[in-house]
Amino acid sequence: MKYKLPIIAILLILICFSCKNDQKTTKKVETPVKQEKPSNINTPKGMVWVAGKTFTQGAKASDSYAMPREKPAHEVTVDGFFMDIHEVTNEEFKKFVDATGYVTVAERPIDWEVMKKELPKGTPKPHDSILQPGSLIFNKSVNAVANMNNYAQWWTWKVGANWKQPEGKGSSIEGKENHPVVHVAFEDALAYCKWANRRLPTEAEWEAAAQGTQKDAVFTWGNDTSVLNQKANTWQGTFPTENLSKDGFTYIAPVGSYDPNNIGIYDMLGNVWEWTSDVYNMNYYNSLDTSKPILNPKGADTYYNPQNPYQVEMVMKGGSYLCHDSYCASFRISARMSTSKDSGSDHLGFRTVATPEMLK
Repeated sequence: MKYKLPIIAILLILICFSCKNDQKTTKKVETPVKQEKPSNINTPKGMVWVAGKTFTQGAKASDSYAMPREKPAHEVTVDGFFMDIHEVTNEEFKKFVDATGYVTVAERPIDWEVMKKELPKGTPKPHDSILQPGSLIFNKSVNAVANMNNYAQWWTWKVGANWKQPEGKGSSIEGKENHPVVHVAFEDALAYCKWANRRLPTEAEWEAAAQGTQKDAVFTWGNDTSVLNQKANTWQGTFPTENLSKDGFTYIAPVGSYDPNNIGIYDMLGNVWEWTSDVYNMNYYNSLDTSKPILNPKGADTYYNPQNPYQVEMVMKGGSYLCHDSYCASFRISARMSTSKDSGSDHLGFRTVATPEMLK
């Protein structure tokens, strides 16, 4: 099976860096939220129960880093569910691949005829030597940048990069079994979920879990910015040229390297971004009727991102080891960014959820 290169990869290869508001119908709270874990269902190994609750989704009033796409804040109610205490690891993903023979998007041959349909008309075909399976990796050799808006300066399309060769051909996950699996496209995450009888969290569920027992915190631990380096794997120093590693890690860290939130979930902020099941629409929050809390929202019906109108993107949450206050500051619960479904990278992973209905 063949796949398309992400648009950013084509732009990098070619060195060419050059509105709808139809949303899903939001359901108002009319029935009691399913809060407590059913007594007849045991918590699956490696998961924790996230009690149903009403909380504030989106930008908090005290958050100076909040972006327009995170506003306005609105009340959301979610039913209770189980969530992984950490991201899916290399070891866990390997068990899935060994059991099923699954081949990830980053490992499949590329079909230019398919890919060009989602690119600007007239985009020239790259050389065949470049149109090889691979993925995006952070360029660790960047010495200076001309424009912080040009993210292609610190991303490299690496032929041969995939979940088991995270830095390209010759690299390995040996000794990194407890690191989050990376270079997984949306399709790959869904395939794992199907095998494990799980699903990806909605953006609202993700924020509910990140809040723990809190309802309107900026971070998983509260609102204190000063403890960021003790609580999450992010970037310190000058992005993207110098990482001072004050948090203990220069790049990706093993899961559970930092304290969990107050319900026992690790690494919701920093380390690697996480896929959600929500389609990205930068205007989605503006379309909501916030007169009452919204029950179990599933996100936008219609994709909208004027920066990439050619490929449907999904919401990703949590930030990564690359997040710095001068760049994206996405080490906050409300931070929301997007990436195309067929994109993988070395700072994007996922975790899963399960509902009581799925476990019966």
